[in-house]
Amino acid sequence: MSKTLVNVNINGEQIEAPASFSVIQAFWHAGHTRVEGIGCLEGVCGSCRIMVRKANSKEVRMQLACQTFVEEGMQIIFMEFPSPTHHSYQLTDIKNSWEVQSKFHQIFPETSNCRKCGGCTESCPKGIQVQHGVELAGEGKFREAGELFIECVMCNLCMTACPEHIAPNHVGLFCRRTMAYFHIRPSNLISRLEEIRKDELQVII
Repeated sequence: MSKTLVNVNINGEQIEAPASFSVIQAFWHAGHTRVEGIGCLEGVCGSCRIMVRKANSKEVRMQLACQTFVEEGMQIIFMEFPSPTHHSYQLTDIKNSWEVQSKFHQIFPETSNCRKCGGCTESCPKGIQVQHGVELAGEGKFREAGELFIECVMCNLCMTACPEHIAPNHVGLFCRRTMAYFHIRPSNLISRLEEIRKDELQVII
């Protein structure tokens, strides 16, 4: 076994492991007895899919955790089959379009934790700028975000790619629904009202 130790990030956790270890071995070495998404533990070889980004690289690749050796600075996410989204809402509960942004942040609070890693965009088979769509929605630009997600087929790959458990496709669906349900008012005005509601508006005298 190699004595050289490397530092990697697996599922958001910083881990130190020998360079001779595969990703699965490194996670076990860190004290995790089991990892969801490892097919061989359930009799289905080839299901330990991971998203990998190497140090100083913007490229995100899909690989197998049992065949990928850890490298210094590597970022890794295990691809788990997504559970049903925990977001629940009724558009009829939103009284008018002035309330859409505040309701959005109540329904999707995790969007504020986006790491801007680009994993959701890289995983999208339709070539949607997913991360940008989530950012637009967070800014209250629901019409622009909804238009970005028009080609979304709800495949859930962006959900599996997100280390913060954001459901970008459901963010897009919310935006498309609100576009149809309300006549969306200007995003800058909605954002300003949200700042007032949170008492974050800076008044210059």
